[in-house]
Amino acid sequence: MRVTRSTWRREVRRSILTVCAVLLLAPGLCAETALLRNGMRLYITGYERNPAVVLLHLVGGRVAVRAEEVVAIEPDEYLSLRATPPLQLPFGELIRAAAIKYDMDEDLIASVIAAESDFNARAVSHKNARGLMQLMPATASRFAVSDPFSPQQNVEAGVRYLKELLEKYNHDLRLALAAYNAGPERVQQHRGVPPFPETRMYVKRVLQFLEQRKIKK
Repeated sequence: MRVTRSTWRREVRRSILTVCAVLLLAPGLCAETALLRNGMRLYITGYERNPAVVLLHLVGGRVAVRAEEVVAIEPDEYLSLRATPPLQLPFGELIRAAAIKYDMDEDLIASVIAAESDFNARAVSHKNARGLMQLMPATASRFAVSDPFSPQQNVEAGVRYLKELLEKYNHDLRLALAAYNAGPERVQQHRGVPPFPETRMYVKRVLQFLEQRKIKK
């Protein structure tokens, strides 16, 4: 039987869609993308819309985005190159969503999580800090975190707190990180990064992780 060009194209398209359907059913892969006004994309497993916000379902949690910030929800039908590829690390889309929501650097958030918990959502420190961004009980309570082991709640609260510290110290990253680790009171007391080996090593580690992530890009 002679295969025409149009038949060949239909078969190729059908094959691509079949492969995509299989991939999209695999654990951890997303079926849709949310295109945001700033040009970024979030890879989502579903969404809920109301007049004010769109609740995007991500692997690891959900995030609410103002309705006007969501330009389109598109089916992820084709295996193609994307303008903003997913972060190649655990909870990548959750990190990206929090970065977009709170206007923060996603690489910085990822670097803090790497230093704090090594991406272990169940991590508990000897000081009882918990979850991905190692929230202390007082910090978790302050940001209305009901479950510090929830990746979504933990990351959102940690990012909000980190953003608050950056604004407090006029975006001096070293001071903000030192305060995140040792507390703002210690930074004020020592008028800079406290001389604690743990805090100084922590600041150094986060900055090293951040530099490595920027170099890879």
